[in-house]
Amino acid sequence: MANKIYIFDTTLRDGEQAPGMHLNVKEKLEIAHQLQKLNVDIIEAGFPISSNSDFEAVKEISKLIRDKSIAALARANFKDIDSAGEALKGAANPVIHTFISSSDIHLKYQLNKSREEVLEIAAESVKRCRKYTDNIEFSAMDATRSDKEYLAKMYEIAIQNGATVLNVPDTVGYALPLEYSGLIKYLLDNVKGIENVIISVHCHNDLGLAVANSILAANMGAKQIECSVNGVGERAGNAAIEEIALIIDTRKKDLNFYTDLNIKEIARTSSLVSSLTGYLIAPNKAIVGKNAFSHEAGIHQDGMLKDRSTYEILKPEDIGLSSSKLILGKHSGRHAFVKRLVDSGYELNDNELEKAFERFKSLAEKKGVINDNDLKAIIQNEIRKEAEYFKLNYYHILSGTNLKSTSTVGIELKGKLFEAVHFGDGPVDASFKAIDQITKINAKLVDYNIEAVSEGKDAIGAVKVVINCNGVNVLGRGISTDIIEASIKAYINAMNKIVENKDF
Repeated sequence: MANKIYIFDTTLRDGEQAPGMHLNVKEKLEIAHQLQKLNVDIIEAGFPISSNSDFEAVKEISKLIRDKSIAALARANFKDIDSAGEALKGAANPVIHTFISSSDIHLKYQLNKSREEVLEIAAESVKRCRKYTDNIEFSAMDATRSDKEYLAKMYEIAIQNGATVLNVPDTVGYALPLEYSGLIKYLLDNVKGIENVIISVHCHNDLGLAVANSILAANMGAKQIECSVNGVGERAGNAAIEEIALIIDTRKKDLNFYTDLNIKEIARTSSLVSSLTGYLIAPNKAIVGKNAFSHEAGIHQDGMLKDRSTYEILKPEDIGLSSSKLILGKHSGRHAFVKRLVDSGYELNDNELEKAFERFKSLAEKKGVINDNDLKAIIQNEIRKEAEYFKLNYYHILSGTNLKSTSTVGIELKGKLFEAVHFGDGPVDASFKAIDQITKINAKLVDYNIEAVSEGKDAIGAVKVVINCNGVNVLGRGISTDIIEASIKAYINAMNKIVENKDF
């Protein structure tokens, strides 16, 4: 029979201790309500003694969220514990989470106390918590760098004095996965009364092992995992709740445990925390990064089009996203490109498709990702256009402050390359005059317009020109990530239309 793993969310406490992060009471409440929808078991709402806003946040969350356990942090002293107890007064299921260091490093350099003194403080602190609640979590800070026998003795004393949850924190993210799970086994085998309490794990990510350590500890017998949304927290952060959730959900048959998390709220929760904290999510972040369900490589895209299980072990819909994305970029293959054209409603013949794919690859080399607006521009402005009597081969621009703009343009005409150099009032004007010199068409520029086809600094620019030849206005279009190139293409496009409509 599968065992339940309790999820203790510390986004509002340890998460908020991340450098530069500050949430006001209203923002904490908003996140707490979302954690309620995510269906975590315990919400650690704050560290009441640390600030008035933390105290008020714990107090308000305790009042408003009645179906979850609400935890408050307190150091192992009466002042902290009394503050936590007061803040939790309105909670339906209050938890006081008290802690003291257990490693000799901390005892010597931080507490300046003996082992015996610390054991006595731990005992009296747990007793004090019982004044306010029967739900008491005791943490031995820096447990993974502590003497095992001393650590076991500290936990025994905590149990004897009323602790119901023992937290084994890897405070500085030092432990290796097998080492950490081995510590959990040691405690289960050597702490009297441990079978009557819940073992919780709180892992930091300094070496990138927080999630792995948490999962292996649960596999060894820990019943509660402490984690945060997007892995936010001190230094490199905590175990990420979204990764814990999806590992357990995806591999539940192999792990033989489960959570009650509503994973359809994962994406929404991640987005909310990122927005309110200002901590951006890395594109390659597992589960919630924008690339987590995106595919650009041609081989991967081909596999996805045949069966998504070829390259996806998770379904984006399961975490609240709409679908996977096939990203059109320089690594994309023809299958993905054709699929996007069909989905966008375009029907091209073989020749048009070849030209479109060639132009797409060329633009992708410059721009990176090609979006739907870019694709539309490729079809409308580059593929379905007049025969190229004049074809741009190259151009070079010399321009700058206090420098007369000069453009050198090379145009293919009936298989031969013609070049012209001209000065002008800016690089576009110089280029148009060079084109006039090659084509020998007597035309006048009537209108010139630039617009961005897509968004961002790498947006494709679309240029429209109207030129007048023998009293007839002709429209020309051109697109490129380089606005000068787009202008030249638009002007040449208009010239080709003139040629197409007269005996040249």
